[in-house]
Amino acid sequence: MTLYQNWDKIETDRRFAEAELWGLDSQAADHSFYRQYGKRVVDIVLAVVLLALLSLPMLLVAGLLLVMQGRPLIYSGSRMKAPGQPFQQYKFRTMIRVDKDSGATGAHKHWRITPLGRFLRRTRLDELPQLFNILVGDMSFVGPRPPLPEYVERFPSLYSTVLRARPGVTGLATLIYHRHEDRIMAQCDTAEETDRAYYARCLPTKLRIELVYRRAASPLLDLWIMWKTFIALIPGHDHPRKKRRAK
Repeated sequence: MTLYQNWDKIETDRRFAEAELWGLDSQAADHSFYRQYGKRVVDIVLAVVLLALLSLPMLLVAGLLLVMQGRPLIYSGSRMKAPGQPFQQYKFRTMIRVDKDSGATGAHKHWRITPLGRFLRRTRLDELPQLFNILVGDMSFVGPRPPLPEYVERFPSLYSTVLRARPGVTGLATLIYHRHEDRIMAQCDTAEETDRAYYARCLPTKLRIELVYRRAASPLLDLWIMWKTFIALIPGHDHPRKKRRAK
């Protein structure tokens, strides 16, 4: 099975078996030099280089946000890097502010996304401030997406395993599953529907993929994920590979 093949079939299995997920983690090797030291060095060096190169584009985005949306320019959301270890994740603000906001983003929140915010999300320019999260050690370039506290509180044992890898700006689950998740979330018209769909359909599959990454993480895999993420930002390239017909 290729990375882009048969995920629709997998996501229909709504059982959330902890034993199965723990089994996927049985061969993870956290003692490797790359996982312990090398990946962090790469994160720091690459973050410093990108901040130097992208400082002007980030100032331009900030200026456009100030003119078109006003303050605040940065969205700061509570995320978890491990059970009991919250941190503030930074993004350029892409939505109209409301007094209370929680849970996954479904169709019931789409009215809040501004025109500029939609462009920033599509190009992932909204995530540039996460370079500062990487520098201080809260995140990595590649890893599981940082979860909301409510998800970690609901599945602490699973996330204590998944989050042994530092949360990432992109990751294996982000790369191969985000289009399926977006399609599912787009069908949810209320917060309740969004929560049910996310817990029943999206989260089990994403956690399986995250544990596969934990077992297979390597410099080459991280480089491949970053390259594929970059390619996916190019219009027309963010599509799963079509399955070849048998001759």
